[in-house]
Formats: sequence, C-alpha cells, structure tokens
Amino acid sequence: MAERHLHEAPPPDSETADRRRAAITAGHSADPGTALRLLDDPEPVVRAAALGTLARLATLTDEALDTALADPASEVRRRALELCVEADRSATALLDDPDPQVVEVACWVAGERPGEGDDSVHSLVRIATTHDDPLCRESAVAALGAIGHPDGRAAVLAGLDDKAPIRRRAVLALAPFEGPEVVTALECALEDRDWQVRQAAEDLIRLIG
Repeated sequence: MAERHLHEAPPPDSETADRRRAAITAGHSADPGTALRLLDDPEPVVRAAALGTLARLATLTDEALDTALADPASEVRRRALELCVEADRSATALLDDPDPQVVEVACWVAGERPGEGDDSVHSLVRIATTHDDPLCRESAVAALGAIGHPDGRAAVLAGLDDKAPIRRRAVLALAPFEGPEVVTALECALEDRDWQVRQAAEDLIRLIG
C-alpha cells in the first residue's frame, strides 16, 4: 500500500500539552484509567493521544472507537481510522467524510482491508475520479490497486490522465489488473512527461513480462 501523507496540527498550549503528555505517558505506565478519562478532554489532540494509548494497552473498546470515528474533530476521526486497521474494524462510512484529510486516511484504511473491496470499491472509484482534493484522489487510486477489484480498473486507468503524483500512483496500482487496456495504458505511460511515471511503467512492464 502507498505511503501516507502526514498532516501536522498546530502546537497545543501548555496546559493542553501537559494533558496530552499525560495521555501518552499513561501508555508507558500501564494506566488505562488516565487515558479513558482523557477521552472526554475538550481538546482533540488530547483525545487523539488517549485513543492511541488505549490501543497500545489493548483496552480500546469498540464503543470508544465508534465514538471517536464520529468525533466532531477531524483530528480524532483520523486517529480512530488509523486504529481501525489494527482493530480489524471497517471504516467505509468515513469515505464520505466532509474533511478531505479524513477521506485520505479512510482510503488508506480501505486499501489495508482488501477483503472489504465489495463494500468500498464504488466509493473509492468516486473519490479517485471526482474528488476535489488531489491527495484524496491519489489515496483512492492506491487503495483500488491494493484491493484489485475489477470494478476499480477503469478509475485507476483514468488516474493516468491526472496530476503527476496520481499518474505515478496509477501506474503502480495497475499491477493486479489485466487486459489490453492495461497494456496500452502502460505503453503510453512510457512516453509520459514525468520521468517517474515512465520509470514506474517500465518497471511494471518488466515485472509482468
């Protein structure tokens, strides 16, 4: 699966930083009670840290994770999404999140759970082909390649006409797909104006023989 794009939050004030530090420290001192208490903190950065600590201590409940996935703060929803992979939880509903940063992470989660392709592929196709945010389109294309569902092939091929980072991702995402359209697309990618796209196409053609 493709690498994630990281988004940095502004630094918290000193009191918030102290509570965040307490949430993180609780994970190293086997103190789930503190982390559980801080799940209700007014600051998203603290709630997100508390979530991570509960997961680290293997005490994160389905109820707490569901609450975090519906948190009003996108930062908390993103952290909850990351934990869905380890917790073996579906998060397809957040593919429709209004925050592009959440959608990007939700696409990544979908790609890490290929067994749910039937549930996520159509949302991923929509994101890959119509989303305003290029990082979301790139993440969706990568997820479609990881899933390899036949309904995602056309959207991956369409990614070859997008921005250069998405074209590079689309070439890599074609690996599980077959057919004359795929061969033609890879041959065209050999002439792409971006050298990384050309290199990726050359490597994939060599790999599939």
